[in-house]
Amino acid sequence: MSIKVVNTNKAPAAIGPYSQAVIANGMLYASGQIPLVPETGEIIDGGVAEQTKQVLDNLRELVVAAGSSLASVVKVTIYITDMQQFATVNQIYDTYFAEPYPARACVQVSALPKGVEVEMDAIVQLD
Repeated sequence: MSIKVVNTNKAPAAIGPYSQAVIANGMLYASGQIPLVPETGEIIDGGVAEQTKQVLDNLRELVVAAGSSLASVVKVTIYITDMQQFATVNQIYDTYFAEPYPARACVQVSALPKGVEVEMDAIVQLD
């Protein structure tokens, strides 16, 4: 099995020992994205709605860099620090995806990198 690394300057650079995304066996595995603005490396201003939009924009850019689109996403995992914000996250999420929706999990966590409120990763079928 060969692994191809996907990098784009349209999504935040990795801030640790990991790749933005990798391709293996026709699948793209996108690392967790937090609401960093790619151009500045800073967290986007605003609350969970703005953070969710930035996270999904970052994921979309990784998928596009791999030659695909959000329509090919098969699984998303959402990590949020406050389940009370789930409705807001879900409302924004719905504007990025169409039926058939990807499989999904959403879990509340005690903390996320840099104190953000939301993080998402994705698996994408490229074939």
